[in-house]
Amino acid sequence: MSLYLDNAATTPVRPEVVDAMAPYLTRWFGNPSSHHEVGEAAASALDDARARVAGVLGMRPGDIVFTSGGTESNNTAIKGLVLGVLPRGKRHLVTTAIEHESVLASADYLARLHGVDVTHAPVDGTGLLDPDDLAAALRDDTALVSIGYANNEVGTVQDAATLAAVARERGVPLHLDAVQAAGWLPLSGLGADALTIAGHKIGAPKGTGILAVRGRLPLEPLLHGGGQERGRRSGTPDVAGAVAIATALSLAEAERAAEAARVTDLRDTFIARVLHAVPGARLTGHPTRRLPGTASFVFPGINGETVLLELERRGIVSSSGSACAAGSDEASHVLLALGIDADDARTAVRFTLPHGLTRNLDVVATAVAEAVAAVRSRG
Repeated sequence: MSLYLDNAATTPVRPEVVDAMAPYLTRWFGNPSSHHEVGEAAASALDDARARVAGVLGMRPGDIVFTSGGTESNNTAIKGLVLGVLPRGKRHLVTTAIEHESVLASADYLARLHGVDVTHAPVDGTGLLDPDDLAAALRDDTALVSIGYANNEVGTVQDAATLAAVARERGVPLHLDAVQAAGWLPLSGLGADALTIAGHKIGAPKGTGILAVRGRLPLEPLLHGGGQERGRRSGTPDVAGAVAIATALSLAEAERAAEAARVTDLRDTFIARVLHAVPGARLTGHPTRRLPGTASFVFPGINGETVLLELERRGIVSSSGSACAAGSDEASHVLLALGIDADDARTAVRFTLPHGLTRNLDVVATAVAEAVAAVRSRG
């Protein structure tokens, strides 16, 4: 089997997670709104999952909404929080140009259909947002700031606590897209008012997600009906999914500090060997303020997708960037925003390492050098 180094796209479901969720797919399968033994067992499991998530995030159980994943959580946070204050004249949203497509598309929706003014605060060539630039972008009518805690393509990590403090000083809530950060970075004590997580990035099944929103904030729901999740997301809750993502998040948090330190060392050695072995290779994103498991490069003069094929022939599975844009001929909007020209952006290759990685990546660095050389030899 190939060595899978595309963990930013998705991760395998952990065995402990499968074991934890299985009873709620079989014996205790009830609707948690039903007032009988099977339903009440499901309701109890849902409450326990909510409390466990809240404990990791440093929030209250009532702040936690279970969703279908990161895209729904981001859409609900951005649209819901902005629409919730539109009647108050708050018609301005601040984000950046390097956010996940679900953030940018939500901002575009608000601009097109609700007349919201969207500001894309500038980032530097490594993807960092300067707190002073965020402060300059804020206005009296700013409804929300939505920022990615860690970028999904290049791995750059923002100073979330400082950005939250800047927004809070102006009375503006901060939404933090923590989909890539969960399991690698601290999630509590950041000062964020809303935060999103996707289960399949941390060893839970696809289709599971978390939106944490502090209860004082008005949130216009996207789904209407039975009023589940305190009216913020109608629909029968996926109890097994909630148990799964709560279990995965708890496990990831317990292992986080040790795993982050160990994988960072492996990543840094790998980056140094690729840059040494491949003439012209350039690291993208911040050299040190980056996710422990992310190493992303451009190889000017060649096609990144062709390099991926050569790597797969050598037993290495990686990607060119966001899985949501896979197969597109368009240059990455993230790399373009970092000032990388379109031709070079199309040469991007991203390696995202798993939790539990123990082997060094010398064989991968060698495979990268061989793959790039093979592509270049064909002109």
